[in-house]
Amino acid sequence: MRNFDLSPLYRSSIGFDRLFNLLESNPNQANGGYPPYNVELVDENHYRITIAVAGFSQSELEITAHDNMLIVRGAHPDEQPERKYLYQGIAERNFERKFQLADHIVVRDARLELGLLSIDLERIVPEEAKPRRIEILK
Repeated sequence: MRNFDLSPLYRSSIGFDRLFNLLESNPNQANGGYPPYNVELVDENHYRITIAVAGFSQSELEITAHDNMLIVRGAHPDEQPERKYLYQGIAERNFERKFQLADHIVVRDARLELGLLSIDLERIVPEEAKPRRIEILK
């Protein structure tokens, strides 16, 4: 896994320190990087998390969003047919991935296609938090 230096972004952005810190910290190190995932900036207010979930059906996946935390779980049924592998390069273990979401980020939808689970996120800034013009008094 590569680490990216986000410090140049700190100089030109104010108020996003928490978001950058959340992206830099990896709450998933305990599971050894399984399953692999991407976080994509689609545009200014839209993001996409794509997780490689090969071998999991839609019914074996669970997505939960609560208190700025997105949790994705994959669990196979307890009763699996026993197999004798000559070589096993595809991990089939259960997993749980947690993603800390910044304020005002909501989950829009999720799709499973070709072994990739895509979760679309959107930043919805409330009216009171949007910029407003301040008149200068004479």
